[in-house]
Amino acid sequence: MTPAKFDPNAYKTATTQQWQSAAKSWSEWGNVLREWLGPATDEMIDLACITKSAKVLDVAAGAGDQSMQIADRVGPEGFVLATDISSNILDYAAANAQSKGYSQIDFKVMDGEDLTAAPEQFDAVVSRVGLIYFPDQMKALKGILKTLKPDGWFSAIVYSTPENNGFFSIPVGIIRKAAQLPPPAKGQPGPFSLGQPGVLADLLHDAGFRNVCEKTLSAPLVLPSAADCVRFERESFGALHEMLKGLGVDEQSRVWAEIETALQAFESETGFSGPCELIVVAGQK
Repeated sequence: MTPAKFDPNAYKTATTQQWQSAAKSWSEWGNVLREWLGPATDEMIDLACITKSAKVLDVAAGAGDQSMQIADRVGPEGFVLATDISSNILDYAAANAQSKGYSQIDFKVMDGEDLTAAPEQFDAVVSRVGLIYFPDQMKALKGILKTLKPDGWFSAIVYSTPENNGFFSIPVGIIRKAAQLPPPAKGQPGPFSLGQPGVLADLLHDAGFRNVCEKTLSAPLVLPSAADCVRFERESFGALHEMLKGLGVDEQSRVWAEIETALQAFESETGFSGPCELIVVAGQK
């Protein structure tokens, strides 16, 4: 099947709508996100050299889980600006931060490809599984570089290859086949668009970053059962719903049942452990 022609504007509009719709569920799964992505987030914070009193920009902050983790590192004397293209998800991020007593986090709707933050304002910039969904990743990286103070650091988390992320790639493959979707166009953003070793590191070099480093981490998604993984993805992974939208309700239910059956391969007596591998990359201005 021939890859579909990619329309970056339509893609960005659809992505924004996905997160507007999935915002509540993504927030409600916050505890699972912290257990799953927390260790990799600590690694991202370390590689970005974020310390007490630092001023940090969080690009594609989602419901704010990593923003609060960063706030713990910078302390009350520091500052975190949490940004996202979805106003709904930032509303949940703000409510989550307020309920937990964080006063050093501010929230602003902002397109990660068109950052409006003042130049040389931040000690560090981070993005957790956000950059992969930007149509123009180079434009985003150059914009991030401008917001950093001299010698500041940027760090990002992305998924590695589909083969090492079965918890996500298996549902994507089943849905793509059922919906008869063409393969992604070359250069199209998506969950595994930066997953090959060295790809994101090379982008950082090309964008003007120096001292670029890369680490690969195992981050299995641990849940009680495959059914729980399906519920997590069904409720909060907007990209999967976008792929399914051309199918009728009954056919969508059949596809989700097929996904659950496939994911049961990762169940054991102790529960579900979905394969997930993350790449953490950092570079200095």
